[in-house]
Amino acid sequence: MIVDAHHHLWDPAVRTYPWLAGAALAPIRRAYTLADLRAAAGDRIGATVLVQTVSSPAETEEFLAVAGAGDGLVAGVVGWLDLTRPDVGDEVDRLRSRPLVGVRHQVEDEPDPDWLRRADVLRGLAALGRRRLAYDLLVRAPQRAAALAAVRCLPDVRFVVDHAGKPAVAAGEWEPWASWITAMAGCPNVVCKLSGLTTEADRDDWHAARLRPYANHVLAEFGADRVLFGSDWPVCELAGSYRGVLALADELLRDASTAERAAVLGDTARRVYRLP
Repeated sequence: MIVDAHHHLWDPAVRTYPWLAGAALAPIRRAYTLADLRAAAGDRIGATVLVQTVSSPAETEEFLAVAGAGDGLVAGVVGWLDLTRPDVGDEVDRLRSRPLVGVRHQVEDEPDPDWLRRADVLRGLAALGRRRLAYDLLVRAPQRAAALAAVRCLPDVRFVVDHAGKPAVAAGEWEPWASWITAMAGCPNVVCKLSGLTTEADRDDWHAARLRPYANHVLAEFGADRVLFGSDWPVCELAGSYRGVLALADELLRDASTAERAAVLGDTARRVYRLP
């Protein structure tokens, strides 16, 4: 059974999602529930990791409640906590008995591209590491240098690169993304999600052959035991269905060994996020 290491839930009737503004995001500007996830994922998904969408402690609490009250489909939550708070470690300790498996902040939206180098942020990240929580890195090109500096500065923190660092596939970006992936893979405390590539490509004309070089580079540099599959549902619906993303993963892993497929499609996620 597959572990989907990256998906979301949201409801615009409950709170505002600034990143959902604009005409391009209109097709997914509606509520997505746990029932919707079950219907979209089908019977191949055995467990998931639910990932934050806004900088909101209330959303984190809601997601933890979803994971705690469900049937086990949502096995863990990557929530949001204010890393800059001096007492962020106390907040982690308060939530430790619940299925909080990681923390994320939408660094790609920070006006300061060096946000990850800030002393208060590094202090917060170190607090996560001491408590064996993973930190998901959501960055684009402007923040990649700071991300590399942070992972090198904090070798005891487990970092998870979301969406392979968001290469600008539609614009044909290869370098400097490829060299950055190589550098990140050289840090043993970093793993990488094979997720979100369909929406970085031309959303109306993506195909496996177009995405294969990016997936192959991630797999070659990190190795399958440091790569995690994620659907990025429901964001992926901008470019196709959940089952279309699953089919893409199957195609991209076509030449992988049985052990490599098992790692990418579940074993790595279970280990990195310490899923039950």
